[in-house]
Amino acid sequence: MSAGIVLLLHGPNLNLLGQREPEVYGNATLADHETRVASLLKSAGYECVTHQSNSEGDIVDRIHAARGNTVGMILNSGAFTHYSWALHDALRLYAAPIIEVHLSNPGSREEFRHTSVVAPVAAGTVAGFGGLSYDIAVQALTALLTSPRNPTA
Repeated sequence: MSAGIVLLLHGPNLNLLGQREPEVYGNATLADHETRVASLLKSAGYECVTHQSNSEGDIVDRIHAARGNTVGMILNSGAFTHYSWALHDALRLYAAPIIEVHLSNPGSREEFRHTSVVAPVAAGTVAGFGGLSYDIAVQALTALLTSPRNPTA
């Protein structure tokens, strides 16, 4: 029996992982990351539902649909991280824990990447560890979900 569903949500251009700037994002594809996260979550007793979109509105719709239907979210919002107040507002309405994840370290890159509008509404951010960022995000989320301090546990 599943302890609940976790949404693994990816933003723009992440469908090109494995092809796009491998020196920054690595050689693993989006499917590689999704398969690994789903396996880690399954081992922890959770079901994983994945979605990627290059459309801001589609991502906002997915967040709205996840409200009350998922126990947590791992989100790599790509470039939307830095300016999408629509994404920020949708995430504010999502009551379960959110882990923001990035393959690269935005703080060590271009100035515009130093701001995250997701961070203020996320339980935490994991960035800069390549594919390991997803593994750490799963560990963090499952720890939060099983914590006695988690009101949804």
